[in-house]
Amino acid sequence: MLNILSFLFGLVSLVIVIPATIPFLGWANWLALPLIVIGIIVGQLSSSNSGRNFNLIVLLIAVIRLSLGGGIL
Repeated sequence: MLNILSFLFGLVSLVIVIPATIPFLGWANWLALPLIVIGIIVGQLSSSNSGRNFNLIVLLIAVIRLSLGGGIL
């Protein structure tokens, strides 16, 4: 059950992160980061790691986009 909840946090975060790859929408990644961290924590508590791994991939996408935009753009 926790794995499914972790996937849901990851999907909601991914819906925020994908449009945030457009220039001048990078600030939306800052909204997604707390959801991603919550998803990682919930995924760590579950018996399976697939939800946690999905959230880590979404986190990687968000962090790369933030680093390319200088953290703001």
